[in-house]
Amino acid sequence: MAIDLTHHFLIAMPNMVDPYFAKSLTYICEHNDHGALGVVVNRPIDLSLQALFARIDLKLEPHELHDIPVYFGGPVQTDRGFVLHQPVGEWHSTLNVRDSLGLTTSKDILEAVGKGSGPAKMLVTLGYSGWAAGQLEHELGQNAWLTVEAGEQIIFDLPAEEKLPAAMELLGVDFASLSEDTGHA
Repeated sequence: MAIDLTHHFLIAMPNMVDPYFAKSLTYICEHNDHGALGVVVNRPIDLSLQALFARIDLKLEPHELHDIPVYFGGPVQTDRGFVLHQPVGEWHSTLNVRDSLGLTTSKDILEAVGKGSGPAKMLVTLGYSGWAAGQLEHELGQNAWLTVEAGEQIIFDLPAEEKLPAAMELLGVDFASLSEDTGHA
């Protein structure tokens, strides 16, 4: 495999017409010969953590977490929760993205969050983004995405609307300066 974009952001180019990914910032959790898996980190949906917990019959004790938004992680398995978090911890079903960051799909992490003993930082999504073997590389060849090594502070510490511009800054590019006509004479 030529490139490994694990722990990188995919920044949708302005000409991205796919409604799932237009103006999106996607964090790649795994990229290998079998394809890629990631979660969109800048698309809050109209669902709070408190509402999600109520929907799955879990109590959310820490009141400061009640209004945290749940995010649209991507168009695959949108009925399933994915928790991107620091530290990695010990959960039933976690993909270790790197030493300090994990993506967990098992309910035990949400049960811990509900009791106030979850990970220090987290972003909860419904759904994920997936690419078959070679598909992401093909899209990169079509100039659908810019890529840059991810910064955890962008994922966990910034409001949703600031994440895409902050990722662009990592590249030294002002998102507003990218035109939908880039590359056309």
